[in-house]
Amino acid sequence: MDEIKIILREQYGIDCKNVSPQQGGWSALAYKVLDDRFTYFLKVYEKNRASTSKWTALIDTYMPVTVWLQQNSGLKGKIPVLLFTTNGDYKYESKDAIYLLFQYIDGETIGNRELSREQVCQLAEIVAELHWYGGEIPVQTEGLREVFEVPFLQELRNALDHDWNKLSTDVVKMIEPKMERIKSLSDSIRRLSARLKNSHPKLALCHTDIHNWNLMLAEEKLILIDWEGLTVAPVEADLMFLVDHPHFDTFLSVYRKRHKDYSLNPDALQFYQEKRKLEDMWEFVQQLLFDEQDAGERAATISLLAKELKTLV
Repeated sequence: MDEIKIILREQYGIDCKNVSPQQGGWSALAYKVLDDRFTYFLKVYEKNRASTSKWTALIDTYMPVTVWLQQNSGLKGKIPVLLFTTNGDYKYESKDAIYLLFQYIDGETIGNRELSREQVCQLAEIVAELHWYGGEIPVQTEGLREVFEVPFLQELRNALDHDWNKLSTDVVKMIEPKMERIKSLSDSIRRLSARLKNSHPKLALCHTDIHNWNLMLAEEKLILIDWEGLTVAPVEADLMFLVDHPHFDTFLSVYRKRHKDYSLNPDALQFYQEKRKLEDMWEFVQQLLFDEQDAGERAATISLLAKELKTLV
């Protein structure tokens, strides 16, 4: 923790009194930081993780958009507030990690609980507001624009073809029965990608990772966190997480108050649903192939991989 305290003092001007680990996500470690006056939330992306470059490559592109949204849209108070370094940067980068600092949200993650009807309505208002904006905002968004390329598909196929011997026997036995399904989904995603490129669907700002672990409740208000996947894309990139929710009709009725003529694009919905299935699976295969994990971390990754493989039906 001493290294974190030094970084906070030198890069953010914060003389912190306490740093305590918090539950993190796939992408980063998390810490609660206290000084004499305020509480902060620190995300640390370790460079030795195989997935870190995916989550951090566009920080300087997506963070200006979230800052603009927080300051200029109806999302103020509904998304995290970033704190800049003393040099005015969005992040601090050392040789080992990348750091992002936010105001602390005094609330709790929805997690395994179901959203209530009222919370679904709040979420619909958040998503509808986000989708109100596209590439026309006064912040550069070109680097976030969806181009329907899926480079990880080739990486996945190459890994399964050439790095197979690096996976343990138990993992190989888990993946083998799903190989044909993986190949079938890969082919389907490529076909959908080509169709979407040619059809030029309408694009909007999308979070692309809306699930209960990225939703916090603070004073009965929902806050949508973890914006690493911010993209200018068809709105199905967000709605794919909600179409199977029991309150989706309620969600859609609130959403259509802002987007009156909206109708679901089936190609975009299928593209993002199938892409997400393989992307999540590839995330865990990468960790097993390339990350240094202790026995507990490896067991957790294998459990998550098994869960994803079960969805490949």
